[in-house]
Amino acid sequence: MADQEDLTESQRAHSPVPPPRPDLTRAGGPRRKLGVPIAVALIAALALVVWHPWSGTSPGASNGPASTSHAGRGAGATGALPQPVHVATASLGDMPIVLTALGTVTPLATVTVKTQLAGTLQNVAFREGQMVKQGDLLAQIDPRPYQISLENAQGALAKDTALLQTARLDLRRYQTLLAQDSIASQQVDTQASLVKQYEGQVQSDHASVDTYKLDLTYARITAPVSGRVGLRQVDPGNYVTPSDANGIVVITQLQPISVVFTTSEDNLPAIMKRMHGGAKLSTTAYDRNNTMPLESGYLDTVDNQIDTSTGTIKLRALFSNDETLLFPNQFVNARLLVDTLHQAVIVPTSAVLNGASGPFVYIVKPDQTVTVRQVKVGPVDGERTSIASGLAAGDRVVIDGSDRLREGAKITIPSDQGAGQHAHAASGAGGASSAHAKSGKSH
Repeated sequence: MADQEDLTESQRAHSPVPPPRPDLTRAGGPRRKLGVPIAVALIAALALVVWHPWSGTSPGASNGPASTSHAGRGAGATGALPQPVHVATASLGDMPIVLTALGTVTPLATVTVKTQLAGTLQNVAFREGQMVKQGDLLAQIDPRPYQISLENAQGALAKDTALLQTARLDLRRYQTLLAQDSIASQQVDTQASLVKQYEGQVQSDHASVDTYKLDLTYARITAPVSGRVGLRQVDPGNYVTPSDANGIVVITQLQPISVVFTTSEDNLPAIMKRMHGGAKLSTTAYDRNNTMPLESGYLDTVDNQIDTSTGTIKLRALFSNDETLLFPNQFVNARLLVDTLHQAVIVPTSAVLNGASGPFVYIVKPDQTVTVRQVKVGPVDGERTSIASGLAAGDRVVIDGSDRLREGAKITIPSDQGAGQHAHAASGAGGASSAHAKSGKSH
C-alpha cells in the first residue's frame, strides 16, 4: 500500500496542470482589466505633450505661482532684469596732490636744566607743567658763599690797584732823575717792570671779580628757552652739583613745534622743485585715525641725505601750535600738499574698480545699459579720484552696485524709479481691468 501511495504522488507531480478557465459569468472581464492602464498611459502622454518644459505656454498660465517662476527663469536667462545701481557724474575741478605719511611730533628744543654751581637749593620758583618764558626764574642756589668770594676778589683788586698807582708814580720820578743823569738806568728799568707786574695783577683781580659775579648769576637758575616745564627732579633743601644727571627740571619747547615724517625718494624732485621756486608747501597734521585735523603749518626743511636702507628721506614741518594740540613724541598723520591739478576729471573713488587689465569704470549709456571703460588713475584725495585718461567730464559712472554688472547689462537708477513705478502701477491696473473684461466675456 505504501508503494502504491508513493506512485500516486509521483504521478500527480509529473502530470500537467490544466490552465484556469475564465469566468464567463462576468461580461468583458479580461478586456476591462487591460483597458484601465492603457487609458492612464494615454492621459499621461497627452499631458506631457501639452505641458512640455520647452513649450512656450503651460496650462494655467494665468493662475498660480508656477507661471511666475517660469517667466522669471526665462527673463533671468536672457538677462532682461535690470540691476539697481547708484551713479555719479564725472566733473571738472581742482585735485590736490597730497603726500600722506606717519610722522612724530618733535620739539625744536628740549633742555635739561642743571645747576652750574655746587650748593644748596634754596627754593623752586615753578609749578610742574607750567609754561615759562626764556629768562624766567626757576630755582635759587644759596648765593652767600659766592657773595663772600666776590667781596674778597674786590678787596684784592683794590689793593693791587693802589700798588699799581704807586709804582707808576715812582717810575715817573725815576725817569726824571735819569734825564738829569742822577740815577742809574737799571733802577728805572726795574721800576718799569714792577709797574707791568702790578698791571697784570690788577687784570687778574678784575677777572676774579667777574667770575664771582657770574657765580652769583648762576645761583639764579633761569629758563634757557620758552616752553613747558616737566616734573621736578629735585626738591628744595638738597645739595646740588653740576654733575647731577637728572638736573632740576626738563623744559620742552611747544610753540612752535615740528613734525618729522618720511617720504619716498621718488617724491623728492617734485618737492624740491616747489621749494626752490619759493613756495611754502602747506602741511596739515591729523590724528592717528587720520580723521581730525590738529594743526596746519608748512614744510620747513628736507634732510641732507636719503636713507639707503629704506629709500626714504626725512622732512620737517613747522606748526605754530597755538592750542597745544601737538604734543612731543605724539604720532600723527602728516599731509603734505605738493601741488594742485586744475581742471581735472574727478569721480568718486568708489567708481574706480580694479581688474586684470587695470583700473576701469562702468559707463552708463543713454539706453540704460553699462559698458566697461579702462581708465588711467591720477592723484587720489580720500573719497575723490582724478582720472588722467579714459573719461570725460559729464560721463555717468556707476558708484554702487557694480558687483552685479557685466558688459551690456541693463540697469535701473533709484532716482528714476519714481516715474517707472508710477507707469508700472498704471499698466498693472490696465492689465487687471482687461483680464476682468475677458473673464466676464468668458462667463
